[in-house]
Amino acid sequence: MTDRMTDGTADGTERNAGQRRAGLDEQALLLAAGLADLAVSTVGTALGTVRGLLRRSDGAELAEQAEQDLMARGRLALDRYTAVPPAHLEILARNARSTRNATTHHPVRDV
Repeated sequence: MTDRMTDGTADGTERNAGQRRAGLDEQALLLAAGLADLAVSTVGTALGTVRGLLRRSDGAELAEQAEQDLMARGRLALDRYTAVPPAHLEILARNARSTRNATTHHPVRDV
């Protein structure tokens, strides 16, 4: 049994480790190939779209609308990520103040 041992590990263990490594290498290769194929098809589709847009007679108007749309999207994105919502206690204080003001200005009269 000692003649089958190398570096303190059995040959079967080394073989299993090699198979796992080969499996991971194959997975990485397949993922890279899939990503490359997706990129090529996306670029091809984008180029076809750009060619179609360049043939249009209303290209200037289309570009202006696209610019306005992008600016609106940018404004919305900035508002979404930079606006800080009011603090919870601040909201409660405002509600209490408005309730108090409503009851002092409009008292309920017994008839």
